[in-house]
Amino acid sequence: VQLVESGGGLVQAGGSLRLSCAASGSTFRMNAMGWYRQAPGKQRELVATITSGIGSTNYADSVKGRFTISRDKYKNTMYLQMNSLKPEDTAVYYCNAEALGYHYWGQGTQVTVSS
Repeated sequence: VQLVESGGGLVQAGGSLRLSCAASGSTFRMNAMGWYRQAPGKQRELVATITSGIGSTNYADSVKGRFTISRDKYKNTMYLQMNSLKPEDTAVYYCNAEALGYHYWGQGTQVTVSS
């Protein structure tokens, strides 16, 4: 499974961005996908996940009500709509896919929120 993120950038606090993650390869093996982020000097943390079956979603408390994860199965693409962005959302955002117990990662996309 190969993952390529896009859509990061610089935005002012209160603004919005939409991240995309295009998956290729053995995508039929994927059980779930998700977004993680890592801020400078901090550990990588879960942002949101979505299952491949019925599309159940899960969010970190810090983004609930502001971020929405979704997927287009036909395009093998996952999205993260980020609204009401805060400076503390600044991080490198990584796309993740789990398949047969193995985790695949994208290269990451930088999101910077200015105050």
